[in-house]
Amino acid sequence: MLKPLWFPGYGERMTKETNDSSAPQITRTRPDYRGRQRRRKIFQSLHDCVLAQGYLRTSLADIAKHAGMSPSHLLYYFNGKDDILEQYFQLVAERFVERLAGFETQPHRQQIQSLADFWFRGETSTREEIGFMLECFGAAVHDSALRATKGDFDRHCKAHLGRIFQAAPTPLALSTRDAAELSYSMMIGLRSAVYFDDSIDLDDAHRLFRENLLQMCGYR
Repeated sequence: MLKPLWFPGYGERMTKETNDSSAPQITRTRPDYRGRQRRRKIFQSLHDCVLAQGYLRTSLADIAKHAGMSPSHLLYYFNGKDDILEQYFQLVAERFVERLAGFETQPHRQQIQSLADFWFRGETSTREEIGFMLECFGAAVHDSALRATKGDFDRHCKAHLGRIFQAAPTPLALSTRDAAELSYSMMIGLRSAVYFDDSIDLDDAHRLFRENLLQMCGYR
């Protein structure tokens, strides 16, 4: 059983408010300890079921059974299968953004290394976890909450890349914005290639991503 990528403090934060109209609005109150544990168990169940049979083939009854509860009991905590995925995906996105922010205190070249390690050597980079994230991206096409979360996550990632390029030791051949767009597209494309193309593995993807970012920033 793989450990799901939920945010460790789920349910322990008080209500979060934001003035950013482009970001998903989050309103959560502090549940009791048992409630937190059951929500985590449901997230684990969703994660495992999706890895085993895909999101479309996973039913609410499957998630409930794997979590050791009845569907009606599960609905006490979530409004349905889509609600579980929406909250799970949002928590994972928040966790990733916080990890990226932690790299910004590092020396510039180390930031590039840490970013490559995170996307292609970290806990999110097994083939199974890449598949899970692709399932989330697919579900986001027709789910407005997932689409909003992914859009917000994409903007955070591109902004992080933009700050890396702004601090590059030599002038870029591209604008900072274009460099961020291209490098983010490269990251998403390489992760997808690792999942679908047997001729490329995570080491190849790590090397290509790292070396291209270093070259774009003027390192030789």
